[in-house]
Amino acid sequence: MDALILAGGENKRLSVLKGFIEIKGKRIIESNIELLSSIFDRVIISTNNPEIYFYLGVPMVGDILKYRGPMTGILSVLISLEVPEIFVTACDMPFIKPELIRYIIDKYSTPSLTLPPRGGGQGWEKWDAVIPIFDKKPQPLLGIYSRRIAGSMEESIKQGEKSLKRFLQGMDVLYIDEEEVRIIDPEGRSFININTMEDYEKIVNSE
Repeated sequence: MDALILAGGENKRLSVLKGFIEIKGKRIIESNIELLSSIFDRVIISTNNPEIYFYLGVPMVGDILKYRGPMTGILSVLISLEVPEIFVTACDMPFIKPELIRYIIDKYSTPSLTLPPRGGGQGWEKWDAVIPIFDKKPQPLLGIYSRRIAGSMEESIKQGEKSLKRFLQGMDVLYIDEEEVRIIDPEGRSFININTMEDYEKIVNSE
């Protein structure tokens, strides 16, 4: 399985690229590539500005549709690289726990937790997506997405849908219970992201 880092945000509320924010002297995107590379076959960056990330030495994919947003980034990789599934995260999440990543992968791969075959028959099929719950809400920027949803995702994007959470309501999704997530990550630090300088200052002051 490959991993995708979404780095296509407009970054309007920060003076520096979110992925280039330094936590403990290291850029978030560099730390996340290092982490993900220890787990996945390949790490890919979703960006429309590849020149910014050339120095990282990883594959990059630009948007295949004019509509901006994480859904377009995910869709572009699923279609362009023809991968069967992709693990998705964002460039501004500095505290992702590897144990939680592995747990999500296990949930996706375990036959006893999969769907019955579509159209009948024997065997089993994997879910369209596996998404953890935290603070009683789905956390769609730390999960697995199957290429099977690409057609539905493209149609939703073209109809103006920007919310991953709303899109997933129409898919076969395995939501990981918050109780399970908290066993691995009690404070939900894996889901912390940085959108404003206030977010950054809170993180720095808590370290």
